[in-house]
Amino acid sequence: VLYWFLQIFALSALRFGYRYFRYTRVRRHARTEGASATLLIGRAADAEVLLRAIESGAVKQLWPVGVLSPSVADRGQSIRNVPVLGGIDDVEDVIRDYAGRGKPIARLVMTPSAFEPEAHPEAVLMRAKRLGLFVSRLPSLESGDVPRLTNVAVEDLLLRPSEKIDYARLETLVKGKAVIVTGGGGSIGSEICDRVATFGAARLLVIEHSEPALYAVTEALAAHGTNAVIEGRIADIRDRDRIMNLMREFKPDIVFHAAALKHVPILERDWSEGVKTNIFGSVNVADAARAAGATAMVMISTDKAIEPVSMLGLTKRFAEMYCQALDHDLMTQSAGKPHMRLISVRFGNVLASNGSVVPKFKAQIEAGGPVTVTHPDMVRYFMTIREACDLVLTAATHALTPARPDVSVYVLNMGQPVKIVEMAERMIRLSGLEPGIDIEVVFTGMRPGERLNEILFASEEPPLEIGVAGIMAAKPNEPPMPTLRKWLAALEDAIARDDRSTIRAVLKDAVPEFGSNAA
Repeated sequence: VLYWFLQIFALSALRFGYRYFRYTRVRRHARTEGASATLLIGRAADAEVLLRAIESGAVKQLWPVGVLSPSVADRGQSIRNVPVLGGIDDVEDVIRDYAGRGKPIARLVMTPSAFEPEAHPEAVLMRAKRLGLFVSRLPSLESGDVPRLTNVAVEDLLLRPSEKIDYARLETLVKGKAVIVTGGGGSIGSEICDRVATFGAARLLVIEHSEPALYAVTEALAAHGTNAVIEGRIADIRDRDRIMNLMREFKPDIVFHAAALKHVPILERDWSEGVKTNIFGSVNVADAARAAGATAMVMISTDKAIEPVSMLGLTKRFAEMYCQALDHDLMTQSAGKPHMRLISVRFGNVLASNGSVVPKFKAQIEAGGPVTVTHPDMVRYFMTIREACDLVLTAATHALTPARPDVSVYVLNMGQPVKIVEMAERMIRLSGLEPGIDIEVVFTGMRPGERLNEILFASEEPPLEIGVAGIMAAKPNEPPMPTLRKWLAALEDAIARDDRSTIRAVLKDAVPEFGSNAA
């Protein structure tokens, strides 16, 4: 018995001694290498992830002096020899206490749990700004990434918690595959390229109309260190022969179609360009993907396609219908055998994308204002680019399972809509200013093609649960392919004659609900 106790004591002593040695070494290096005295914000489990990263050397230049946790159960604990000093509301007292002891804290690191509503992340950030502290964040590590710190972006504080993504499922979708992304230089397209490369695609062809955008995305992908063979080609999806030839040469397994004209006011003015790109360009991509033998084509759509009131929504809804009809025909012809899938994925506004309100508001605040909002009651759905693209890939995995071959339009769960004026005011406050005092908020009026409230499902397409977190399905009306081809021929003729009234009449015939819900 004595031997057993001595053995347990020796093993425990070695283990705790080693851990203490590593921790003291971290503290010593932190002091000698000029690391910042840092306060960690978040629950014990998140703090432990970061502390392990510091011990291993994955995160450098930090000297952790304490943790503030939103969980009462964490108070009084010691996490890897770093004490939990209190709750998040204690941040100012802790900062003053350490400054009074000659150990000023220069930095805060917010872990994922610090962004939960009960942690009041906005208040933490405002206090940090007032105290002159540098603030970083530890992103979620669910994707298996190496721990790394990033700057806190305003959009981190504007969203509900992201959906949990099954990354193994996404890897199964693209690993070893040949993938094409149209519009690969845009906000959504470039993120899809990055995710496809991350999850192990063998070959990636980026199709982009803009030379600077194509150069930027291919350079970024090369710096990413992926094993995928990456090729970028300049092409306009309106050029049917060019798209057909590129896909025939590349022989893709999966095509992600992100190329589109997307800005509502611009398309209300240059309406025919929207028809050429969003309708005929999408038809070209779908037909080329089919001719090249692709397994799936995934079209990026929009919540504005539901009971559309704009040319953007109208042209996207028509493109959805073409993909639906082609998908239906291929399923019918396959007689139960595996066939190419064509799906559309709808979602709302993406934070920090080109032309979105967040970068616009940031620029206006930095310029001293005013911040311009169209209407005091306007609301929109928002999500991050990363979450949107991961859910797009997830929708594709569902479409390629035999469970629901009848689903071809997917809708991402956008959470609760956000009032735009409240977003603007919040961003002003997060900049340390007061709306209406330091920076004015000016209402400019609604523009053509806009409505106050976006909707996720039309009245005749109730949501359909598919058993995948963050994604639902819609069952909109599905005109047959011969009818769609008749409309396409009429549109082509009207565009050649620059006949806007005929184009609107054809589109109204195709999408009768157009303009029915302008509010």
